[in-house]
Amino acid sequence: MSKGNALTIAMVGTRGVPAAYGGFETAVEEVGRRLVDRGHDVVVYTRGSETREKEYLGMRVVHLPAVPVKQIETLSHTGLSTLHLMLGRRPDAAFVFNAANSPFLPLLRLRRVPTALHMDGLEWRRSKWGPRGKAYYRWAEQFGVRTADALIADAPGIADYYAHQFHVPTEMIRYGAPLLESVADGRIDELGLTPGGYHVVVARFEPENHVLEIVEGYRRSAATRPLVVVGSAPYSSEYTQRIQQAAQGDERIRLVGGVYDQELLDALYFHALTYGHGHSVGGTNPSLLRAMGAGTAVIAYDVGFNREVLNDQGWFFSSPADAAQAFEEAEADAGTTARLGDAARARARVAFRWDDVADAYETLARSLAAKTSIHCVARKARRVAEEWDAPSGVERSRR
Repeated sequence: MSKGNALTIAMVGTRGVPAAYGGFETAVEEVGRRLVDRGHDVVVYTRGSETREKEYLGMRVVHLPAVPVKQIETLSHTGLSTLHLMLGRRPDAAFVFNAANSPFLPLLRLRRVPTALHMDGLEWRRSKWGPRGKAYYRWAEQFGVRTADALIADAPGIADYYAHQFHVPTEMIRYGAPLLESVADGRIDELGLTPGGYHVVVARFEPENHVLEIVEGYRRSAATRPLVVVGSAPYSSEYTQRIQQAAQGDERIRLVGGVYDQELLDALYFHALTYGHGHSVGGTNPSLLRAMGAGTAVIAYDVGFNREVLNDQGWFFSSPADAAQAFEEAEADAGTTARLGDAARARARVAFRWDDVADAYETLARSLAAKTSIHCVARKARRVAEEWDAPSGVERSRR
């Protein structure tokens, strides 16, 4: 149970609960339910939910609409959520997710709601954004730094980025990993797969997720167990076509599209020989954590984020040739593959516990409510002129 007085805590800027999409939503659900168990009143602003229930796992749910256009969907919903917050009972603290939502922070300050902004990854590096979108995210980062009462980073590399670019501190709060100790194999049997008899990739089809390099590398390899590629491209049909062309004619490669059945996804993670992870611009990635919690050996793109999360316990690739070698080694050396899977689960069990994550959010909420977390030094912060060279290895030079 919580120590001290209960707080009213608002969570804004995500698709909300029930979690059915990504890392932010999972964090809101896992943290929110634990805060409720500790006696706090948690309000989650939600859009696009299939249900209209006003309560979920003890959290109060506020359903508000959004404009269904990529560039403004998040902003439109966060804007309405902010207005709702301003007109209703003032919470003791608010967590706003996504630096893109920083323009609404002055309104929350006007309402005297102490607010922490979750900065996410380096969004301006994502290919789905054009020049204007990238410029907006760069501006929103600085605006968020200057207007939030606290900043949340989900990985050491993200904390290093804000320390280097703006000379401001952040609250380093990770994601948790679901631990899967046993999963029935009936669901993968539906797909004609057997335990340990395939490799899996789960990712949106975007260049910074390096699905193409994984598929190309696998095709070059002498691997005999099929590669199951789970994912789609909401914003990049051209990139999807390149992946399809890379897989064409190779019966070992199975492009199964998006899978939103969590039971099936858990089975795919748990029973795979390896999980291919090509993400390169986020911080602590929930897909990687899910594979680790399933005890599956990982073949990861070689960036500092991934090495830090895995504690270097995996195969790492920077090119299709590297990926090909990793697939072959994983199939040839069962002992090493099993050891890396066990090491990944052990790392997840110790370093990525949802209870610890909830502790950190609760501590930060109390600091916000007590006005002790406000970083006065950040109010006049400006980005340094020079480019960031990834001092902690967030992105290594490609070979």
